[in-house]
Amino acid sequence: MDLIPSFSVDHTKIIPGIFTSRVDRVGNETVTTYDVRVTRPNIEPAIDVAAMHSLEHLIATYLRNDPDWKDEVIYWGPMGCLTGFYLILKGSRAPKEIIDLLLSAFRSVADSEDVPGASPENCGNYLMHNLPIAKWHAARFADYLESHKDSDEIFEYPKTDRPVTDDGRQFFDS
Repeated sequence: MDLIPSFSVDHTKIIPGIFTSRVDRVGNETVTTYDVRVTRPNIEPAIDVAAMHSLEHLIATYLRNDPDWKDEVIYWGPMGCLTGFYLILKGSRAPKEIIDLLLSAFRSVADSEDVPGASPENCGNYLMHNLPIAKWHAARFADYLESHKDSDEIFEYPKTDRPVTDDGRQFFDS
């Protein structure tokens, strides 16, 4: 099987930032998946699962209510490794073009007094939320983005070079 693109990113080199994970055609529409990396994989601790869940609810609600972006948002959800999120938007924009949207979304968490949709009727695990830690991660990431927004390294994936045999087969770590 082919290695999917997100696994070809060198996770020992990736830093927090906003990266284009993939661009796809769906019918007549172009959609872009962004890797919104909040912590440094395998270096910093992963985000607490309850805080990640809260960030998912808070930022999805923000994105889907933003008057300029709500019709562009297809998906916002956590990565399984708990180091960031995937954002899928209609169209194809460079990561630098969405930094203000994400800064606003993460900054909005500071003003939250509760987690939207955190009730048994609206959430499959409504007791698993941690708003104070979600606020901490959101503020930390927003401050980081703000202080690095002029740096290309938070917008460009580091790639993993994999040896290829003469007949075109790639080597992968075992």
